[in-house]
Amino acid sequence: MRRGNRTSSHNAQRPRFWGRHAVIAALANPERVVHKIWGTREALGRLDLPPVLPIVYADVADLGRMVPGDAPHQGLVIEVNPLEDVWLGDLLDQGADADDRRALLVLDSVTDPHNVGAILRSAAAFDALGIVTQDRHAPPEGGALAKSASGALETVPWVRVVNLSRALDEIGEAGFWRIGLAGETRTTLAEALGPQKVALVLGAEGEGMRQNVAAHCDAIARLPISPKVESLNVSNAAAIALYAAAQTGAG
Repeated sequence: MRRGNRTSSHNAQRPRFWGRHAVIAALANPERVVHKIWGTREALGRLDLPPVLPIVYADVADLGRMVPGDAPHQGLVIEVNPLEDVWLGDLLDQGADADDRRALLVLDSVTDPHNVGAILRSAAAFDALGIVTQDRHAPPEGGALAKSASGALETVPWVRVVNLSRALDEIGEAGFWRIGLAGETRTTLAEALGPQKVALVLGAEGEGMRQNVAAHCDAIARLPISPKVESLNVSNAAAIALYAAAQTGAG
């Protein structure tokens, strides 16, 4: 399913991942090319490493200089290639079965790597079909994102597209009911969910969905949160929406 090399700017250099979950998941992914691993003797001793992988033993201080700030590397850092592209048509074909009720997540201008990583983790937890982002308005694969995803970067298909509105047209043609999440509507998510397969569309915090993206949704709905809170972090909203969609699909 993954094919075609990325040629955009986020492929300019090999990303480095850190942290036990991110590193173990990357090593376990047969589609991930790992070039090198650095680690403490204790951390490396717990891993079953391929014999051809270059290994560099390093102390905690050395590893700390390889990651930003106080990033929790847990004694492990790897250098990898970005995964090859996932094409939207291939992903939609995977969810074409009428009995396949897995939700699809579409992210509009969500650029914070911690948020996208957390959304990937929720997508894995609730068995989402995958996530779709615009290539120019989403973070590249990187250490902070992989750490926040806690291994889900390796398991959840991530489609990057040039034009999100055209992608939503294709998603709708594939039989998905496209629900955009926003606070300025009376319709709740529970009311918008129905028997169809669903694509949940979330915009960046503050700005929300762009107008042209919202125009390509079948419904706009809100999460019924207390008026004591103005809004939710986008990764929290995604997790709640995925849970609601999974419960509807199971019903």
